[in-house]
Amino acid sequence: MIRRSSIVERETKETKVKIRIDLEGEGYSEINTSYPFLDHMLSLFSYHGFFDLEVLAKGDIEVDYHHLVEDVGICLGKALRKALGNKKGIRRYGNCFIPMDETLTQVVIDISGRPLFIFNSFPKLKKESPELEVFKEFFRGFSSHSGITLHINLYYGDNFHHLMEAVFKAFALSLDEATSLDERRKEIPSTKKRID
Repeated sequence: MIRRSSIVERETKETKVKIRIDLEGEGYSEINTSYPFLDHMLSLFSYHGFFDLEVLAKGDIEVDYHHLVEDVGICLGKALRKALGNKKGIRRYGNCFIPMDETLTQVVIDISGRPLFIFNSFPKLKKESPELEVFKEFFRGFSSHSGITLHINLYYGDNFHHLMEAVFKAFALSLDEATSLDERRKEIPSTKKRID
């Protein structure tokens, strides 16, 4: 079996990011982004998706976490796209619901080559969380640079930590399903015979 893995690096005035991903992994992760909550979410993603993931990142967190989180999402998207190669034999679609205590979330993925990010937040949070906006940028960056159609639905819940943890677990399981190989399919999973 060909190992589907890649390494991506990105450096700007605000951030420096290096990511290595292996799609045929065991859920091993080594992550240091200088943002502990992001480290926690990425380790959950790695574990539940069976992706081996190494992330080393730093950014201008003295300003806020926006640039760091967004650029990690961008690099993860690029790394995934590179690791997928020609996409022959993949399942292409993934869908997962995850509950966590009072929270229910859903993530749906199409490895289509057409980046699109839809985020529906139904919970009536006491106030719009600045952290929630930052993580929306993570997923927007991921979608744009992976070429993936990504829908995230937050059905209910009122605890930000629970919401994000459920989202990252659903993201991992949905992406694992979409990137997994189907022995019955020998070609790119599209009647057009290409996924750009």
